[in-house]
Amino acid sequence: MKIGFDNEKYLKTQSLRIKERISKFGGKLYLEFGGKLFDDYHASRVLPGFCPDSKIRMLGELREEAEIVIAINAGDIEKNKVRGDLGITYDMDVLRLIDAFRGYGLSVASVVLTRFEGQESAVFYQKKLESLGIRVYRHYSIPAYPSNVPLIISEEGFGRNDYIETSRSLIVVTAPGPGSGKMAVCLSQLYQEHRHGIDAGYAKFETFPIWNLPLQHPVNLAYEAATADLNDINMIDPFHLEAYGESAINYNRDVEVFPVLNAMFNRIYGKSPYQSPTDMGVNMAGNCIIDDAAVRKAAEQEIIRRYYAALVELRKGSGRREIVDKEQLLMEKANVGPADRPVVAAAKQKAELSGGPAAAIELPDQTIVCGKTSPLLGACAAMLLNALKTLAGLEDSIKLISPEIIEPIQHLKTEHLGNHNPRLHTDEILIALTICANSDANAELCMRQLSRLSGCELHSSVILSGVDERTLHKLGIHITCEPQYQSKKLFHH
Repeated sequence: MKIGFDNEKYLKTQSLRIKERISKFGGKLYLEFGGKLFDDYHASRVLPGFCPDSKIRMLGELREEAEIVIAINAGDIEKNKVRGDLGITYDMDVLRLIDAFRGYGLSVASVVLTRFEGQESAVFYQKKLESLGIRVYRHYSIPAYPSNVPLIISEEGFGRNDYIETSRSLIVVTAPGPGSGKMAVCLSQLYQEHRHGIDAGYAKFETFPIWNLPLQHPVNLAYEAATADLNDINMIDPFHLEAYGESAINYNRDVEVFPVLNAMFNRIYGKSPYQSPTDMGVNMAGNCIIDDAAVRKAAEQEIIRRYYAALVELRKGSGRREIVDKEQLLMEKANVGPADRPVVAAAKQKAELSGGPAAAIELPDQTIVCGKTSPLLGACAAMLLNALKTLAGLEDSIKLISPEIIEPIQHLKTEHLGNHNPRLHTDEILIALTICANSDANAELCMRQLSRLSGCELHSSVILSGVDERTLHKLGIHITCEPQYQSKKLFHH
């Protein structure tokens, strides 16, 4: 993938901007961190060159003065909401985040259950966290939030929430995903801190939408595609336009809640330090794009991927038709479609010719390699071997793994592990290839090519198995699937 983003410039300029904002508020700053802190794969896909761990590397420089508060929507616990990129539920991701923060030497102050309404699963989760020595607080739903400002900034609004006890000057509020209530936690704490006689400020670190890119730029459209389930809508910030006469891009939830923040600052300090939602942000990503064409192309592919993901979720019964419709509208706005994803046509053609499931991958030099289902291998496993041979410069006729290696694995699967499908998945074929690499120079050469698959585009003619999806994700491959199963069975594991 062609690099379009200067990550080193981003680290330097973003760190400087955050430090400047901290100094603006002399006492305590609540910094809302949007997006993913450790593994922002969305940003790395739409801004090629962006490192997924850029934010946490930057935050690590402030570890002595920072502590972390993690917000999780109690309703997401109740619904077992899953992070699509990692395949784990939000409640489990909170535990992963805590371990990861601590691994970077950062202090995790507490977890906040937002929009708490007595959900049984949320109560159980709180007990689990507390048994692990983690402090847990509850924040409650407020009727007519965020429009009813007098109620919100009152004893019956933010006043009902638990006061989160913190001890450092920089409080980073983050979450496992969007819609977790990070901003509401920050605003509630401003209200609570004032009641405790403590002056505190607020700032927002949200990568998307990028405020100084055009409204219809593919990068900003890709953000709408990523948050279609939340119905986030990018828009020109009306407050910024009125205050400065300049267009800046923000999104509906921040614009809606800005009057609350403004009213709170006015009530606490006599005036607000911000004239617009955009003023609240510290995002410097737009200044670090070095190749707009490369970034546009990457973002367009992300929009198409989100469309296919919505189709698959709908087929699985966990999606909604309106999300598919919105993704389709965003493709039209970006003037792209499935035909702009070359691996789609290649996989479908291979499936039609072979009469079974097939997969296609686009390699770094834009060569497209396919794989089909066989008695020994699943389509993705076959495609993976073919791709590695192509990258290694080997003839297609060369056999990398002998039947003597494959057959015992198949025997183990069907005779001892209860599998009905004897074909090897991608993880199994990689293990077999690793074994062969000990004695076969060609297999070893292919193993050396694995890192070159990161960033490649793949399409499958059927919905992938969970194990194939996880393996390909770990390799850094960008996946789409046709919204249909390999078989007509009702139960798919």
